[in-house]
Amino acid sequence: MPARVAFSIDDLPANIARIFDQVQSTVANHQKNYVALYKLHTEAAKHMQPSPRGPLLIGERLFEDTFIAMLARALPIKKGATVVDRIIKFAGGYTKFINEKGAAAREEDEDEEEDEETTASRLVARMLNFFFKGCAAKDKIIRFRVVQCIAEMVSHLGEIDDEIYTDLRTHLLERIRDKESSVRVQAAIALSKLCGSEENPDEEPKITDIIIDVLIYDSAADVRRAALLNLPIGPDTLPAILSRTRDVDASVRKLVYHSVLEPHCTVEHDGVMNVGVSHPRALTISQREQIVRNGLGDREDSVKNAATKLVATWVDVVRADIIAFLCLFDLTENSTAEDALLSVFKSRVDILDALEFGDQYWETMTPEKAFLARVFVDHCVSTKDDRRLEAALPVVTALAFRIQSAYNDLVEDIEDAEQAAQEEARLDQEFIIGEMLRMSVNLDYADEIGRRKMFQLVRDMLSQDVLPESLVARGLDVLRKLSPNERDLIRVVVEVIHELRDPEEESAVSDDSQSSVADTPATVKTVRPAKPPQELTPEQRAQADATDLRCLSLCIGMLERVNGTFEENSTLEGILADLIIPAVKRRELVLRERGLISLGLCCLIARRMALNSFQLFLGQVQTAPEILKLRVLQVIFDVLMVHDRDFFGQNNPNGDKIVEFLLNVLKGEESEKVSALLCVGLSKLMLSGMVADDRVLRGLITAYVSPESASNQELRQCLSYFFPVYCYSSSANQRRMQKSFIPVYEEVNKTYDDCDGDDDMISPARVCLMMVDWTDPQKAVAASKRIPGLKPDDSVHVDLAGDIIRALFRDDLEKEDKKALCQLLSKLYIPDEVDDDKIRTLKLLMTTLRSRRPLRDASTKNAFTKFQALIDKRFEKQLADFDEDEYRQLEYLKDLFAFLDDVAPNSDWDDDEVPVKKRGGNKRCAHRDFTTPPTLLTTAAAAR
Repeated sequence: MPARVAFSIDDLPANIARIFDQVQSTVANHQKNYVALYKLHTEAAKHMQPSPRGPLLIGERLFEDTFIAMLARALPIKKGATVVDRIIKFAGGYTKFINEKGAAAREEDEDEEEDEETTASRLVARMLNFFFKGCAAKDKIIRFRVVQCIAEMVSHLGEIDDEIYTDLRTHLLERIRDKESSVRVQAAIALSKLCGSEENPDEEPKITDIIIDVLIYDSAADVRRAALLNLPIGPDTLPAILSRTRDVDASVRKLVYHSVLEPHCTVEHDGVMNVGVSHPRALTISQREQIVRNGLGDREDSVKNAATKLVATWVDVVRADIIAFLCLFDLTENSTAEDALLSVFKSRVDILDALEFGDQYWETMTPEKAFLARVFVDHCVSTKDDRRLEAALPVVTALAFRIQSAYNDLVEDIEDAEQAAQEEARLDQEFIIGEMLRMSVNLDYADEIGRRKMFQLVRDMLSQDVLPESLVARGLDVLRKLSPNERDLIRVVVEVIHELRDPEEESAVSDDSQSSVADTPATVKTVRPAKPPQELTPEQRAQADATDLRCLSLCIGMLERVNGTFEENSTLEGILADLIIPAVKRRELVLRERGLISLGLCCLIARRMALNSFQLFLGQVQTAPEILKLRVLQVIFDVLMVHDRDFFGQNNPNGDKIVEFLLNVLKGEESEKVSALLCVGLSKLMLSGMVADDRVLRGLITAYVSPESASNQELRQCLSYFFPVYCYSSSANQRRMQKSFIPVYEEVNKTYDDCDGDDDMISPARVCLMMVDWTDPQKAVAASKRIPGLKPDDSVHVDLAGDIIRALFRDDLEKEDKKALCQLLSKLYIPDEVDDDKIRTLKLLMTTLRSRRPLRDASTKNAFTKFQALIDKRFEKQLADFDEDEYRQLEYLKDLFAFLDDVAPNSDWDDDEVPVKKRGGNKRCAHRDFTTPPTLLTTAAAAR
């Protein structure tokens, strides 16, 4: 065995350098080199020099200097160098190693004081103080590397004094706002590791709150990812983490499910799996539904798959009990529970195969069991799995008896004197019946006895006013399934309405249980007019109103399921005259609302009625309260979409009046919901091509950027989707947007100048950039390829440039507005091939502008000159033989030359002579900055 080499202080730098040379090649040798470096460290610490003030730690000082010098060599290396990453990782690992060694030594030496300085603490302090100097370096690479070093060390600092901790916290808080995202990533990682140990005064912001702020609002996705992965998960941070399920970056959304929620469902303690922070039972119902709704509804498959895997994990943590899994959700509110269950069916086929629906399953029904059976049936129908469907579904007669038994129990709960105590049981029973009725739609009705039993049961349920409102639509769906045609469905519903309004004549109605539905006559007795209200007592009047409401609900449900024309179903005329029209004339809001909805549905299948009743709906918009206005506007847009030729035909002048009316309502509307509905309706009319009015396009843009719509997220979301889709789907639509550019700019500019500094409004700069992007002909090429024979109009931006230059001739245009418009010229797409007339017109406009309205501002003039040079160079051959006198002879250019001739030459004309309006605050700077490209997905956030 060779003798151990004696330690030499002179060889220390070389030995440390040799270790650093090894660790940069692979991380596999780091542990071995921790030990080797620690031996050098401890030996160096023994070399001291006596002095009057105590021994000087010359060996330890040399070690620290050499160690830091090795790290300093790696700091200027750019991001991406793996050798540097390994060195920094080794440095961080060594701080952990020596602190663990120091902790172990203190446990062995009980007499040693905890506050006493150690070799480890002195090295850590030297390293941190060195890195602090680089936190404010001008070089972004240095800032990135030093913060990366701190991030590697911060979890293993051991005992450090308060002053160093304060400096560490201060420098990291500064770097979390660094302009470089790579620096912010490392700062977020480092700060996240300090969250559990901070003891900050009340006046200082908590690190946890700062990381949450970064997680939500940082513009860089990689910074948000770093904050998400390193932020400690707990009840306080969970809401912020769940909000990232709607992050604009797909990778962040995926990490929420894959790397945060799923690993923390359960935690292991002493070999036992316990409930974790993200365990489904530790979450609230709203949080569980938020996770499922956002994840399974995501447009990215990677996010959807991660959410599906998380839902499958939830099934495992409830021990694969699918009923217990359904208890995690509110089954009555929305489709979230259904989406979660369907994802389990797709990802866990073993659970789907294990489901059985025997006789015992149906004996004691619960909401969860009814829901499971119904979703299972719907899944089998959608996947055409007839084998499973046949095995699961009960026979028609048996299910009819189950529904009847449940309905009888519901009636008893409703009639119970202690209704408040039975409310939850009543709601459960109501839900069970609704699920079984939905299941009944998919039954096989080849059995005539079962069909008659189900038909009579559902008909009897609908004819009783005790039936809850939520079950009316379910019953009508079953009747539609059982009815051979629409006329028979209408006949049955009219009979039910007749029985509800005239209960004393119920016995005169024929017994459908003894006859086939197909054999019944198509016409029935019309509804008898009700008694005048003045002849009724208050109790009778209230009962009559309740009956009319139920009848109107039946009428609405029936009309929603009818596709034939009104004229083909003469039975509807009696309902219209005796029920719907009187309800429209009532003053009670709820009756008038349902009457107008019923009338609107009639108008959808009756062209002549729609034309005659349309003015009635328009009149209701002006005077109705918000809830009724919403319903009426829905009716108006539905009628316009169905009968578009009658209202927007070429020879019909009423189309312009309707558009003008709707725009006036939008302009003066205060309700956010009504404004959003108007924008949705007008967008549909524009997108379908039924309306091609420039006024509508300008009105929608104005509504989009208005400060009054800043908090109306429904409106902003609708229009954020509409404008790109509308413009990119057709070159003609882009051309319409191009023609609206200057008028929209002027209007938005005026609104922006008039609004207060505190108002949230999309700046004219961003609006112009978005409109330039929407009119980019390159983005409409895909739409042109889908339509054979349609050529893309790639000269839209050429004409837009002409519009901008025409606007520059105006002597009332402010200098800053001219600068803004000139900056836009460089953003335009000018194709290599342009029509001769168009490029010559553009050349003539630019030449005339320079000679008669010269631009005085230097930056404005430079932007314009660059654009003119681009045109001159690219189209040199087309402009070589250009003769203005010959060009003047063209008949279709008379308007152009009339415009140019009206511009009087004035060499003394100066932009500075134009009076400048006062601007609020410093918003003008944001107004004129066109250096940032438009980002449609973040427009609402930018407005906020």
